[in-house]
Amino acid sequence: MNRAAYDAIAARWDEARHSFYGREQFYLDTLLAGLPPGATVLDAGCGTGRPMAEYVIARGFRVVGYDQSEGMLALARQRFPGQTWICATLEDCGFDVGGAAGGARYAAAICWDALFHIERSQHEAILRRIRDRLHPGGRLMLTCGGSEHPAFTDTMFGETFFYDSHTPERTLALLDGLGFRPLIAEFMNEPTGGRDKGRYAIVAQLA
Repeated sequence: MNRAAYDAIAARWDEARHSFYGREQFYLDTLLAGLPPGATVLDAGCGTGRPMAEYVIARGFRVVGYDQSEGMLALARQRFPGQTWICATLEDCGFDVGGAAGGARYAAAICWDALFHIERSQHEAILRRIRDRLHPGGRLMLTCGGSEHPAFTDTMFGETFFYDSHTPERTLALLDGLGFRPLIAEFMNEPTGGRDKGRYAIVAQLA
């Protein structure tokens, strides 16, 4: 879902999305706080690797990034050739590339502006698989939609994209059921009641 659309806009997206928005750097600093040097971070829905993975790499950590768009991943591989970039849909992958017996174990995970491109019925399973790959006490940074609404489509750079999301309250409840406790939970964009359905940021830690 959205693969062809992201392939089509990869270069334009890369030009536009190269720096942090709002408090994103603070969220990342919270996610990475206390990690051992060289620890591996999962980036589920990594896109071109900017700005999230780029910052993680600059802090001395390794990144394993998953994305469904080969167009976006080509830019990530070109820019950060020393990291691991895998083409896969979040709905189907087990986030287990590069692991020892039992699969990869990540010190932290990012799922930024990716989950709300997937039908909400699959969100809990994706979050569970991410949880299962984290070290005990690992942290997760993610976004979800900011309001109650049915699935919809919208356009970006002339291409059509699918969106669906649980509310922030429901997403926090799912995380609680998976053993996470929130460290940060706040709106990045308040819903307007119109086109902007809102965007909600969460950094949570496995209890």
